[in-house]
Amino acid sequence: MTTTIDPVSKICCIGAGYVGGPTMAMIAHKCPHIDVKVVDINADRIAQWNSDRLPIYEPGLDEIVHSSRGKNLTFTTEIDQAIRAADMVFISVNTPTKTFGVGAGRAANLEFVEKCARRIAEVSEGHKIVVEKSTLPVRTAEAVKRILSNTANNATFDVLSNPEFLAEGTAIEDLLEPDRVLIGGERPESIEALVDIYANWVPRARLLTTNLWSSELSKLTANAFLAQRVSSINAISALCEATGADVDEVAAAIGTDSRIGPKFLKASVGFGGSCFQKDILNLVYLCEYFGLPEVAAYWEQVVRMNDHQKQRFVTRMVRTMFNTVSDKKIGIWGFAFKKDTNDTRESASIYVCRDLLLEKARLCIYDPQVSEHQILNDLEYVFTEGDNKISEAKRELIEQHVTFASSAQEASSDAHAIAILTEWDEFADADFDAIYSTMKKPAFVFDGRNRLKDLGLKAKGFEYHGIGF
Repeated sequence: MTTTIDPVSKICCIGAGYVGGPTMAMIAHKCPHIDVKVVDINADRIAQWNSDRLPIYEPGLDEIVHSSRGKNLTFTTEIDQAIRAADMVFISVNTPTKTFGVGAGRAANLEFVEKCARRIAEVSEGHKIVVEKSTLPVRTAEAVKRILSNTANNATFDVLSNPEFLAEGTAIEDLLEPDRVLIGGERPESIEALVDIYANWVPRARLLTTNLWSSELSKLTANAFLAQRVSSINAISALCEATGADVDEVAAAIGTDSRIGPKFLKASVGFGGSCFQKDILNLVYLCEYFGLPEVAAYWEQVVRMNDHQKQRFVTRMVRTMFNTVSDKKIGIWGFAFKKDTNDTRESASIYVCRDLLLEKARLCIYDPQVSEHQILNDLEYVFTEGDNKISEAKRELIEQHVTFASSAQEASSDAHAIAILTEWDEFADADFDAIYSTMKKPAFVFDGRNRLKDLGLKAKGFEYHGIGF
């Protein structure tokens, strides 16, 4: 029997730290109709939250706390009572790196999260929404759910993930005007209950909902990307010192590039074009030349990961198609390195086609702008040996296993699979019912650009495989 979820009127947050305190103060400030209690076993910390000198300094935090404290915002050590009375319970405790045992120095210590879950299970009554606010490894919610399922009080629970994205020094600003609020869960009603709380001051367009695991992973990934940006500019700083460049000037110059903002976070079969790989390898050479092998290795790994992505795409195709693509026709949609160009330099398509040919697949290639001559030149080049010559065996492989089509539909006729390697707009407008009727069954689609992700191809009968899901 599904439990009905009423609008949230009472919130308990376990953990009065950097995240729990400011976040709950903002919720109380913006939602005067909700009673918010922040609980902690540390009596000294609670006393500070109830004093004129808060345990955390953030610009604007004092005003936010004082506007609601004593009204609908309470800081207390009465943990069990607050949990029992709440409709929604936030877990906002510390998850430090383990210093002992398995995973020491790397893994998160989930001791406090588990203790919170057990405490909630022990004292809860009725139905509660439990929200992970702490930064947690992926699949932690599964453990929380298992613990909560073992309650002696017949209580029921929904578990949500609501990771924080606060930066120290701008926490109140980040809470007031977040870039996004991420809420992951399994039950739409519980997700909407938390959405409704944030919607009191955050525009709905910034309230992003996902499944539990995507939400947990998004937090870790966001931090990993931010850390990578710091490491990247730190790596460049070493080269600046060796060359006489000024890292602040370099940072200011690249910071004006909008692509280094929110863009270029699109998963794909791999990047291409005339610049990226060439420039990165040039950077690797410079780092090695100036005696910076660690920095060189760091940047070389970017290229290696790009190569790995292309190899992984082909491996997935082969494994999915019953561990062989030999003598199977594959329709290749797109050969340019990206849409709206006929440039094929370092295109991912070249290397994917090469590896498929080495597996003896039969390729039928279509690109609306790239000529057959250019495609053949690229394939011959990628098969050249150390003496810059192509062997007769490789030339025959291309001649006997590569054909060309004048449309995407033609390339797919009688094919076992389609591989989308360039994100041309026209591919999304193809007649997939007609295409399906002409393909071998099962009809596989491997979307290296996630261009067709939202077209419901599975419902049309295809076995659809995109990137990253």
